Amino acid sequence: MNKILEVKNLRKIYHTKKDEILAVDDFSFDLYKGEFVSIVGPSGCGKSTILSILCNLIDHSDGKIKFNNDSKIGYMLQDDSLFDFRNILSNCLIGLEINKNLNQENKEYVEKLLKDYGLYEFKDKYPDNLSGGMRQRVV
Repeated sequence: MNKILEVKNLRKIYHTKKDEILAVDDFSFDLYKGEFVSIVGPSGCGKSTILSILCNLIDHSDGKIKFNNDSKIGYMLQDDSLFDFRNILSNCLIGLEINKNLNQENKEYVEKLLKDYGLYEFKDKYPDNLSGGMRQRVV
């Protein structure tokens, strides 16, 4: 099997003005092509921190992370991060707007995706009109 990710002795320390908080210590695992991996544990044990490090959203303090074969990783945040003042369609288009890639073709593609995910009829609604599962599908 092809190894696509190696994590060895991962460590994350958060620094505050008063002290240090050890969030992750000596975490290691390998991920092989075709595998699904779950990280489980009690609240506050570092699960989200590990995923944020692997997705390069935050830096790790120590350890080794090696992606093989140009592998990519992503995960869905616990909070959907939708803007309550933007309707569903405009929330979906914000990344294209920020990157100055919003055009008619891209907008039509986003609308197609909303149809595919059963959200098209809600495109003009606001996030507080959607269930939690629907909000996750918007992201």
